[in-house]
Amino acid sequence: MTDAAVTQDGDAGRTLRFQRPRASVPQFTNSPTMIVMVGLPARGKTYISKKLTRYLNWIGVPTRVFNVGQYRRDATRAYNSYEFFKPDNEEAMKIRKACAISALQDVCLYFSRQEGQVAVFDATNTTQERREIILGFAKENGYKQVKLSSPDYVDCDKEEAVADFLKRIECYKVTYTPLDDDKDRKLSYIKIFNVGSRYLVNQVQDHIQSRIVYYLMNIHVTPRSIYLCRHGESELNLLGRIGGDSGLSPRGQRYASALCSYMQGQSISDLKVWTSHMKRTIQTAEALGTQYEQWKALNEIDAGVCEDMTYEEIQENYPEEFALRDQDKYRYRYPKGESYEDLVQRLEPVIMELERQENVLVVCHQAIMRCLLAYFLDKSASELPYLKCPLHTVFKLTPVAYGCKVETVFLNIEAVNTHRDRPDNVDVDRDPEEALETVPDHI
Repeated sequence: MTDAAVTQDGDAGRTLRFQRPRASVPQFTNSPTMIVMVGLPARGKTYISKKLTRYLNWIGVPTRVFNVGQYRRDATRAYNSYEFFKPDNEEAMKIRKACAISALQDVCLYFSRQEGQVAVFDATNTTQERREIILGFAKENGYKQVKLSSPDYVDCDKEEAVADFLKRIECYKVTYTPLDDDKDRKLSYIKIFNVGSRYLVNQVQDHIQSRIVYYLMNIHVTPRSIYLCRHGESELNLLGRIGGDSGLSPRGQRYASALCSYMQGQSISDLKVWTSHMKRTIQTAEALGTQYEQWKALNEIDAGVCEDMTYEEIQENYPEEFALRDQDKYRYRYPKGESYEDLVQRLEPVIMELERQENVLVVCHQAIMRCLLAYFLDKSASELPYLKCPLHTVFKLTPVAYGCKVETVFLNIEAVNTHRDRPDNVDVDRDPEEALETVPDHI
């Protein structure tokens, strides 16, 4: 475990018959990193835990949340009342300590046997005693230490649940000892005050910690929606060709007009519009009659030597490449082009800015939209390249407590289907040379 703490203070290529390198899995940490949340209940610790975990997994850092509250719910089976959290409830305190230790043991297994790189220890951790237990665990295992709508009330009366939860917070306040900027100055941590109005960063020690701090300083909880869509149908879409920089087809132009009507119906006064540098996204955005910002990072995946080709032509001219891509579509890199893994790295600044903004419409491309959706919907690298992002359809993403609500709106303008399903007869564990014998012939 490397050092880094977050506290919430609400009070204040591949082998075939030849060798060619492929994109590699990024390794950001030399040793495991444990992020320990510290703060009173209802200060956003679980929200930050889930959001940070989603981001780190998206950029390729294997991360998992260990929520001690869930361990406690599994141990006690039913929640009675706030009295369980009273500091003088000795039996309950024993259960809570046992749950924390059980979670720490699972963290150790995650690092040692499951190749995890980052663990987020999500609990209040409000006492010096609890934090000493965590520090002791880190020392025993040879790590450095890092800091960083409740399921209890399912089917409960809303007013009673609120009253009970407020009393629970009071129980924690009795023993809450915040991190001390003098006594704890040797620890790595970031304090977040009042949901991001102020930050205090101490002893950032390595690359992964700096990325965590940068990410946490960009997120906010302001209600907003993010609209993702592809450009209107293009002339090359009609021909079944990938890449290129063609303009819109007649149906694509009608879609651009329909998109304008749809967005006007959303009645957003401060809407920002982003496009790529490619004609088809720019022409789509121009129909909105408003200012838009062009991002080169939003350009479609570079297909290299396969640009402007159909899948049939790729299969005929580059059968090895065709088979290799089906074997590992996420990490496969087109010759002289890009992989989906490359796109994720290219799109990180876009994600950071999306987290900073409020209402944004992003007009982009199929591969780009898949990467962005995978971030917001917490999809794995194996799922990402096969997410369905049809033309002439808007995805409205509204962040909610611990995830993202998705509305899919088809704007009633027909378009070609550019989606290609994962081939059923390709085993990702098979030898690529063997896979050439059964190259799929469907598109």
